Amino acid sequence: MSITNELEAKILRYFHVEKWRIGTIARQLGIHHSVVERVLSQAGIPRANFKKRVSIIDPFLPFIMETLKKFPKLAARRLYDMARTRGYSGGPDHFRHFIYIHRPRAPAEAFLRLQTLPGEQAQVDWGHFGYVTTGKAKRPLMAFVMVLSFSRKIFLRFYLNQKLANFLRGHEAAFSDWNGVPRVLLYDNLKSATLERQGDAIRFNPALLDFSAHYRFEPRPVAVARGNEKGRVERAIRYIRDNFFAAREWKDLDDLNAQAAAWCDGQSSDRPCPEDSTLNVRTVFEQEQSKLIVLPDNPYPTDEREEVKIGKTPYARFDLNDYSVPHTAVRRTLTVLAQPNKVLILDGSNIIAEHRRCYDRGQQIEQEAHIKALVDSKKQARQHRGQNRLTRAVPSSMELLIQAADHNYHLGSITSSLLQLLDDYGAVELDAAIIEALSRKVPHPNAVRISLERRREKSEQLPLIHLELPQDKRVRELYVRPHNLDDYDKLKILSEGKKHDNK
Repeated sequence: MSITNELEAKILRYFHVEKWRIGTIARQLGIHHSVVERVLSQAGIPRANFKKRVSIIDPFLPFIMETLKKFPKLAARRLYDMARTRGYSGGPDHFRHFIYIHRPRAPAEAFLRLQTLPGEQAQVDWGHFGYVTTGKAKRPLMAFVMVLSFSRKIFLRFYLNQKLANFLRGHEAAFSDWNGVPRVLLYDNLKSATLERQGDAIRFNPALLDFSAHYRFEPRPVAVARGNEKGRVERAIRYIRDNFFAAREWKDLDDLNAQAAAWCDGQSSDRPCPEDSTLNVRTVFEQEQSKLIVLPDNPYPTDEREEVKIGKTPYARFDLNDYSVPHTAVRRTLTVLAQPNKVLILDGSNIIAEHRRCYDRGQQIEQEAHIKALVDSKKQARQHRGQNRLTRAVPSSMELLIQAADHNYHLGSITSSLLQLLDDYGAVELDAAIIEALSRKVPHPNAVRISLERRREKSEQLPLIHLELPQDKRVRELYVRPHNLDDYDKLKILSEGKKHDNK
């Protein structure tokens, strides 16, 4: 709170001349007592000379200050409990405020501004930008950010997690975009970079070491609790939040990354360079680019690799979803190689399945050929496959099948009939008709069909007609010559004339 010179003069006069206490001055002038204390401190009056009312915490001050001196990070709640056992009767709020004011603080530390050479260093970090809902899955939206320390050129790429594979993909994409590699990359203490750290002893992630050897850069983690050493990437993430991501609309991850690439090449590169405000980032980067390490001839493999065990059903579980494999691969261990948009399943070195990657959860991603081969090889699977399709599309059909089994109905024919009705009328209409049939305690497709036809008539829709021709090729290719129907028209006219004569 800033005060006028006139109010400051009143405070000093009431304190020195009228000998008012701090609380009295604050009440009479309508200000907080801390303002009075600040004015008196700035005037050079020691705090010991401040005349305050006696507080119930005063007898405990020596104990509190001695404890804080030994344990400066001890929680105020623990100190409060210790004071209560020694007779303190005050509340916790005032006590915590007192501890906040008197807790010893480390002296402010000054930092040198770090200078780097062109092409010498880049800084890397992840930024969290909320969550993305895909079907039933809620996945974090993570931004991989790399910044060249000299030119401040930013590379930005979004992923749906911060796993090691995406961490390396972000590096590779940045190197490709810049057409070169910085000599040193600074990291925070990420698990993707350092697995363990004891003082100066650092155990790097072996995958990152192998990756850095391929691209010939030095990975270098910053000191613990020294975020200032990678301040360029920290500021870049704040800049991205405020100038790129805020209020931005996007359809999917590919669209967001396309917009991020355009922003990095456009607005971000047109901003003034902090090293030389007369030049923009684009111009300084063009000078720095030639100083980067040349890219190797071949890229580093960044596919996610995971060993999966196939159970009794021909599906491989990967990243919360099931991907189909040939039925001949059950009860075996296979290898999943996952790319951002594709999943490959290998048996040894042979690719036996390829799928589009799904970021939902609990889904079955299938190739029709895999399921058809299983059905053809095992006829009993046909009925169960049909029941699975039926119950997944129309959940109420499960109860109908259970009740039909209680009546000793043939489940195969019932499933076949219901699947035909599903194809004809759709899942919504079939679900409503099954619920109506169950309410009438008739668990049979005929009752369901009657309900469907009644609902169709009520909505004034034409009835469905199935025309099935025999499978005999001679019948299907038979040509039927149309007859002249004029004789029937004449007979109709004569018949109507006789009726008129009779009248």
